[in-house]
Amino acid sequence: MHYSEVPALGDVYLEDSFVLDITEDADALSFTIEAVLTEQHPDYTPPKPGEQYCYADAQLIFPNTSAVQWISRAATPYTDASGEVDLGNIDQMDRVDDHWRISGDWGEVLVYTNDLPELRLRSGSPS
Repeated sequence: MHYSEVPALGDVYLEDSFVLDITEDADALSFTIEAVLTEQHPDYTPPKPGEQYCYADAQLIFPNTSAVQWISRAATPYTDASGEVDLGNIDQMDRVDDHWRISGDWGEVLVYTNDLPELRLRSGSPS
């Protein structure tokens, strides 16, 4: 299953969203992201001048994890032309059997959970 088939993520484009932080708790994995909202998303607004997309500060959460297995990790931050720092994008996110396989410049991780991922926009978003 591709992430776009998850109801909470159907109107989000992760491949151009920026990962700002990754947090692993006892029962959850969370990505702090600047999410790209598509025009179909209820919180979509036209892009700001000089931006290509509508960005919203969000948490991409994998709740009730039974295991998190890192295949690789890279904490090399990237700095864009405006001086903002991020860890890259989420290049791939697919459900494979009993886990989610997620990868990007920041690494690759397998997340074992029976629950669907959640996207929580921070208040005041989109930015």
